[in-house]
Amino acid sequence: MTVNLRHLRIAAQGELISLIILLTNLATAHLKPISSLMGPTHGCAYLFVVVATWRLKQATPVTKATAVIPGIGGLLALRRLRPDIVDQRSEDAIRP
Repeated sequence: MTVNLRHLRIAAQGELISLIILLTNLATAHLKPISSLMGPTHGCAYLFVVVATWRLKQATPVTKATAVIPGIGGLLALRRLRPDIVDQRSEDAIRP
């Protein structure tokens, strides 16, 4: 099974969005149906991000450790995996 970065990006975004929904629900109404839906969603997305990052050959030990951070770890790991894209975007922003 090969994991491309598109699947990792989707899971990382799902992890962050589900965590935001969980924390918002906890801080406001604390509705049980939202918790029971978003809790497992967040957990599955988190596990997918961690396992997918650890399976990538180009992932360094620092990138693998970054993926373990709940909520934003997947997005940070993606940023470490694709530095050429981040550099290109910053160069495009600087050009007149």
